Amino acid sequence: MSDDQRPEPSEVDARDDDARRWVYPADQEFDLVTGSGAHLRMRPIRPADARRLVDFHAKLSSRSVYRRYFSFHPVLSEEEVAHLTQVDYVDRFGFVVLDDARFVGVGRYDRIPGTDEAEVAFVVLDDFQQQGIGLSLLEHLAIVAAQYGIRTFTAETQADNRGMMGVFEDYSDQVSARYEDEFILVSFPVVGSRAVGRPREAPRPGASPPVGGALC
Repeated sequence: MSDDQRPEPSEVDARDDDARRWVYPADQEFDLVTGSGAHLRMRPIRPADARRLVDFHAKLSSRSVYRRYFSFHPVLSEEEVAHLTQVDYVDRFGFVVLDDARFVGVGRYDRIPGTDEAEVAFVVLDDFQQQGIGLSLLEHLAIVAAQYGIRTFTAETQADNRGMMGVFEDYSDQVSARYEDEFILVSFPVVGSRAVGRPREAPRPGASPPVGGALC
């Protein structure tokens, strides 16, 4: 093949991304140890998790639900469950954290179409908050996002949600925040600038990296 016939690097990357799309990434499964010593499992979400996601949502306090959805939202619709569990693992990716078989944390990113930015969100079961799970979800989402050319994470949170802002600030010292009424719109580089937040090489499956000290 002559040089002028060789595909551009961006074309090769796009083909690689398409080949990985909708294929469950089993290499993104990890053991976690929380700040309190609990041993948990993190893995990508999959369509078969629909029932467990519904059960997880039902166990969240009304305060945690409001923090995540900005409304009192006691039940997820079938459409929401499908959207949250059926991801392509490239432009839309989700992680779940499990204590045995039950979900205790869920995080995801959704690429803004046609950009190198993605919206990121996560929520942790109330009894497991303040143990570093939110920061660990953010770190691992960033590792995956960077592989697919996502450079910036954006998020929206309530102005008084210091727990969520604490996670972002633990992750990066380049958090840009803009206030709109009672909400804060934030953005920050996917590649974190703090030692605790800098996306590192993904641990080997079965390894047990400790999670950080975030507030979610």
